[in-house]
Amino acid sequence: MSKDMDKTVAKETEFMSIAPSPEQIDAIYAGIDISNATSIMSFGSEAQNQLTQTSESMLENVRAKDVGEAGDMLNQMVGKLRDFEVPKVAPGQPTSWWRRIVGLKGKFDMFLDDYADLRDQVEEIADGLERHKGALQTDIISLDRLYEANLDYFRLLNAHIEAASRKMHQLDEHDIPALREQASEGDNMALAQQLRDLQTARDEMDRRLHDLRLTRQVTMQTLPSIRLVQENDKALVNKIDSVMTNTLPLWKQQLAVAVTIHRSGGAAKAVKAASDLTNDLLVANAEHLQEGTKVVRSELERGVFDAASVDKANNALIASLETSANAAADGRARRREAEEKLQDMENKLRHALAEIAQN
Repeated sequence: MSKDMDKTVAKETEFMSIAPSPEQIDAIYAGIDISNATSIMSFGSEAQNQLTQTSESMLENVRAKDVGEAGDMLNQMVGKLRDFEVPKVAPGQPTSWWRRIVGLKGKFDMFLDDYADLRDQVEEIADGLERHKGALQTDIISLDRLYEANLDYFRLLNAHIEAASRKMHQLDEHDIPALREQASEGDNMALAQQLRDLQTARDEMDRRLHDLRLTRQVTMQTLPSIRLVQENDKALVNKIDSVMTNTLPLWKQQLAVAVTIHRSGGAAKAVKAASDLTNDLLVANAEHLQEGTKVVRSELERGVFDAASVDKANNALIASLETSANAAADGRARRREAEEKLQDMENKLRHALAEIAQN
């Protein structure tokens, strides 16, 4: 059993156990004028009217206004939050080319516009719910006062019912039998009419007592009704609190995460591109280093002179020496030949000069 139900049972037990004080009953009993028809008809009406007016005004205000409107607004908010879904768009997915050409927004941009509109609507509903929550809490306190007032009215009704019951007993057991006996002893029309008037007043009091008992029954039925209305109000207040402190923040967090993930998609792509470039540069540098190391090591391992180069140079040098020697030999031979020719020419010239001189 819930705490609210425990309180209700406790209050009902208290309600049923309240009894008017003997002094209060005696005062009401003493004020009954059985000879006054107007007094009999209005007996207990003050308590009846006060109870009826208070109960109807307060219960009607709570049932017809706050609970219904607040419940509708709560259902409206929950429905909007439930129907709104985050679109399934890949993080960082750009707007398609054909949408850009025709000037249409991408799915996620459209989602952000819808979210902004819905956010304004939800905030407006939330403000209304906060106002209704305060009104409901005020009504809960008012219903407690109404409950206590019902206990007082119930006590007052019981006092009137007890006083009227005592008066009925007095009439049935003493006053009417005594007057009937007096009227039967003689032919006294005045006593007969007095008896008839007393019986009529007794019947009026009986009817009035019956009405008071019906009013008391209504009062008894009003008690659980008050508690039920309070329980409904408390449940609605708790539901509003749950939506405002749990559902709404979680919904906003979900949207914030979705927006963040989508907007971080571009940054993620840039980071990926930078990482890819770094890796490419790392591989390229490693390859260049490998190639450079190969060339350098190859050159380092070579001698200052290649054997083939030395051999070629040696052969060339030998060829040069041989060519030089051959050229020198040829020169010497040509010089000797020239000397011989010069000597011959000189001899011929001397011979010719000698012959000319002899002639």
